Amino acid sequence: MRKNTILNFLSAFLVFSLLFPSLSHSCTNVLVSRGASADGSVMTSWTYDVAGFAQPLYFYPGGKYAEGDSLDVFGFHEGEFLGRIHQVPRTYKVIGNMNEKQVAITETTFTGRTELHGGDGLFDYGNLIWITLQRASTAREAIQIMNDLAYTYGYKDTGETFSIADKNEIWMMDFIGKGTHGRGAVWVAARVPDGYIAAHANQSRIRQINWRDTENWMWSEDVVDFAREMGWYRGRDRNFSFRDAYDPLTPASLLLCESRVWSIYNRAAPSKNFSADYWRCVEGAEPYPLFVKPDEKITIEAMIGLIRDHFHGTPYYTGTGIASGPYNNPYRWRPVYFKLEGDDTEYAWERPISQPQTAFSFVTQSRNWLPDEIGGICWYSVDDNHTNVFMPLYMGMTEVPKSLTIADPLNFDWNSAFWTFDLLANYAYGLYGIMIDDIQEEQARLENRAIKLSAAVDQAALTLYEADRKMMKEYLTDFGVTNAEFVVDRWRDFSRELFSRYNDRYIRLEDNIRPWPQGIGYPEEFKRRAVEKRPEFYNVRWRKPGEPIK
Repeated sequence: MRKNTILNFLSAFLVFSLLFPSLSHSCTNVLVSRGASADGSVMTSWTYDVAGFAQPLYFYPGGKYAEGDSLDVFGFHEGEFLGRIHQVPRTYKVIGNMNEKQVAITETTFTGRTELHGGDGLFDYGNLIWITLQRASTAREAIQIMNDLAYTYGYKDTGETFSIADKNEIWMMDFIGKGTHGRGAVWVAARVPDGYIAAHANQSRIRQINWRDTENWMWSEDVVDFAREMGWYRGRDRNFSFRDAYDPLTPASLLLCESRVWSIYNRAAPSKNFSADYWRCVEGAEPYPLFVKPDEKITIEAMIGLIRDHFHGTPYYTGTGIASGPYNNPYRWRPVYFKLEGDDTEYAWERPISQPQTAFSFVTQSRNWLPDEIGGICWYSVDDNHTNVFMPLYMGMTEVPKSLTIADPLNFDWNSAFWTFDLLANYAYGLYGIMIDDIQEEQARLENRAIKLSAAVDQAALTLYEADRKMMKEYLTDFGVTNAEFVVDRWRDFSRELFSRYNDRYIRLEDNIRPWPQGIGYPEEFKRRAVEKRPEFYNVRWRKPGEPIK
């Protein structure tokens, strides 16, 4: 019997996952239906935010297998061998979290009822995603495969919300196992209506289920009965809420999770004027809808902008106030939760979408008017969304950029895209409000270049698709690899430029030794706070002998 180990990804992931386990309140997804996008594509996004973590770009070439072949399954977190499952005759190529059929799957962890964690199942959320992507040709098929795998082999991880897209539609799926209370999982999936968007961020979002609409809703057979059995629900099916039964709200989940959903909805549909009261934990406040119609259709640029958010343009923007420091840094260094000495009150820093600990992120486009090899694009990048550059990777590619496959969080490497972006981001954190404009100007230049080139690549690849498909794949590979390595090379050079421009907290405005660079100093508000705190300490004057210096 021939065996196929699950993914090159897991071997690279093993060392890292042992050292840097996944954290809750970490990831964010945006889901865009065909009718809500500017070009008619289905889009989703994922920011994978894990402290101290880096991940090689996942690439699985797909394959054909004989009857009786099996697949070895390893734990996503620990890398341990879990068991062996039946292999299917044909598996699909996967790049990042998108396969050659334009199916994309992403997630955010909502954790949910702790009684449902663990058990003896083979599957956690990671290997469930990877194996499903190898096997699914549509989003609906992916949902059924995930259900079948969980019931056949068991699911032992925490609660997850999955985004599952193909070239025609996109679904949100809340999913949690049964722990030691039975094999399989309880779940519900809702199709995002055409013309609408959705978002989720580490909190289950599906409440009531439309039991009559089987075209746009799917669920596990025992999703209500199991909640009754566990004592978490009493009542009629029509009043059942998945979120309330399996992932009840807490002040923390509102402040750290629903806040990000509000921010996305607020930016995409400002005319709706969604109140902040719900995520600010005001009792009785109205929850945000599962889906919202955007004021304007979403372009790829707008989609990327949604996940580069620090509550911009709202009273909750994190780049202001004492916590942002003198240079308007929008980040709050971990841990998120803290207490003050002598005070039992639990506090938490704000948690915007864009984070410094992002390992990788991407936006996928599934386009049904193009062949799958051309229609499926994963706009991929690494590290902090606010200071990175997204690079298009077509599903017709047969290899991926080397710099995106080098990601060792313990050893700095200029050949690694992750370290190249991470180094400049870390340098900029100390002077964020001053350096971010330089960084985003270069970021926009490189991304606009790729967007314009990809439009031309679409047309050229389509011509080659009709004439020579092997050459088409070579062409798409050459473009994806060449563009990505161009971006990473440019970022190395750009980093050197900014290091010298802002060296020792001076600003060198010209590429000359003379005149001397200008000192950056401090903003007026910061200086005023310092003086108000110790007015006589900073006061430049003669003092009388013995006069206390405060």
